[in-house]
Amino acid sequence: MHATDTTLQLPWVEKYRPQKLAQVVGQRDITSRLESYVSTRNLPNMMFAGPAGIGKTTSAVALAKELFGSDFERNFLELNASDDRGIDVVRNTIKEFARTLAFNADFKIIFLDESDALTADAQQALRRTMEKYTKTCRFVLSCNYSSRIIEPIQSRCVVFRFKPLQSKDLEAQLKHIAEQEKLSVDAKAYEALIYVSEGDLRKAVNTLQACAALEKKITDDTVYSVANRAKPKEIKALLEKSFEGKFMEARTQLDALMNEHGLSGEDIIAQLHRELLEWPENEVDSKTKIMLVDKIGEYDFRMVEGANERIQLEALIANIALLNAAKK
Repeated sequence: MHATDTTLQLPWVEKYRPQKLAQVVGQRDITSRLESYVSTRNLPNMMFAGPAGIGKTTSAVALAKELFGSDFERNFLELNASDDRGIDVVRNTIKEFARTLAFNADFKIIFLDESDALTADAQQALRRTMEKYTKTCRFVLSCNYSSRIIEPIQSRCVVFRFKPLQSKDLEAQLKHIAEQEKLSVDAKAYEALIYVSEGDLRKAVNTLQACAALEKKITDDTVYSVANRAKPKEIKALLEKSFEGKFMEARTQLDALMNEHGLSGEDIIAQLHRELLEWPENEVDSKTKIMLVDKIGEYDFRMVEGANERIQLEALIANIALLNAAKK
């Protein structure tokens, strides 16, 4: 197989992954600060916190590539803490890499992805390692929830909080990929990709690639089908019928969502919550929204605890109908 063929076979998230900090999408405030570290050729221990798919790993790798150039692989160690989460990985793998001198550089970088999955013992061991090898090594910790990292480690790091990507940034990147791949994507399909990704560029790109494998012309129908999501208008229709007290019609709509779209109860309840919050104030007042969100939270908890999805969702739409009847 030719080298070009290998490139073509890459998943698009890897094929279009930024190689430089300036190319990272939607996090300019953070990447500009990281670029200043590159220019001074020095950096502190850092923690990248934020949701999945928004550029934490990409920024760490791009930072190391700009710092080390051709010596990148010798001076950069990437570990996924959700796989290697015990104390042994800190005592062995990390210490062995940290204690040796960097190659043609002042220090090495150890990147711990999903570091909030490290056990408490491993975090305590890591804390000591960060202190001991500060002259030869810098640590970059990536996590979804910084609160799960012990305070002594947090205090040793400069924390960068990555935010979900804005719609315009997602759309610009998706259009760039569509243009490079010569895809036909209509405007509503881009809206759908942004809706289903919820600020996660990795999810948006993976969904776009899956759609491209199915259809030559990508529409919003293709996107919702591939992403296993209902259209917002279908969820809104379920809410409206429930709110109007039309229980049997709402139940029919629920059947369609679960049987035709194959949505799980948790998928439906997450979309119900999202659509409810976006319901215009002139149609549903704030007090009613508060009561409905409370009910949605209660039934979500029941399903997480193992209750029957169908019964709980029907009970939820019945409760929404009763709430509206009580108001009248």
